Amino acid sequence: MGSVTLPEAEAKELLDAQAHLWRHVFHFLNSMALKCALELGIADTIEKHGKSITLLELANSLAIHPNKVPSLHRLMRLLVSSNFISKETSANGESLFALTLSSKLLLTNHPLTQAPFALALLDQTLIDPPSHHLSSWFQNEAESPFHISTGKSFWEHAGHEPKFNAYFNKAMESDSRFVTSFLVTNESFRGLFEGVESLVDVGGGNGTTAKAIMEAFPRLKCTVLELPHVIEGIQENGSGVIYVAGDMFEAVPHGDAVLLKVGSVYSLLFLLFFS
Repeated sequence: MGSVTLPEAEAKELLDAQAHLWRHVFHFLNSMALKCALELGIADTIEKHGKSITLLELANSLAIHPNKVPSLHRLMRLLVSSNFISKETSANGESLFALTLSSKLLLTNHPLTQAPFALALLDQTLIDPPSHHLSSWFQNEAESPFHISTGKSFWEHAGHEPKFNAYFNKAMESDSRFVTSFLVTNESFRGLFEGVESLVDVGGGNGTTAKAIMEAFPRLKCTVLELPHVIEGIQENGSGVIYVAGDMFEAVPHGDAVLLKVGSVYSLLFLLFFS
């Protein structure tokens, strides 16, 4: 195919369209860079350093192979562009890297850490095989792309893989802790519990949300309904939370109110991959 000559205005529009396309084609690199940063412990290392860190200081702390230091610099540039790391230049012209508010949420010792959530949702089991089966899923009777790649539903897979199940439960716990910490101090949310004496948290995981609600509203009786493999081995530990093993599509325990915490991200994710 030969070259095409276009008017300047049309050429600019096409270049903008190509840039838009490229942003989506390569956007996965941002997610993989974030995963890499979590696995290397970059945020924790910078926090432990106590101040802005140079590239070589970071490389030495992370035991990066000497040949890979230039690649580490490229990784840091990508993290800077996605606002997970900030960069300034020292008086001698050296780059200094520091944490942003977003990367502080990735610290393992942060009370509202989102590191388990990010690592679980970027896990190869959830991302790689299912995403490559999405188009074929639309053209056959398979339950989900996840089912095509593993031969099981998401919940069946979690039930047979204790390590993966624990991984995912930690992710849901970190997300629940983050969301609930804001909800229990919100006056509109608190008003919803007026006159409510019992609450059933459907799909409540290990009870993180229920425990926080009971701490804010001691009069409430909270029950967590979860799949058996999720709550297996969980003890009440004096929290007062009642755990019931079951399937919400079959029966839900009685309560004055039912809580089902499913955000838009979860809805889309489970619709596309795990439904």
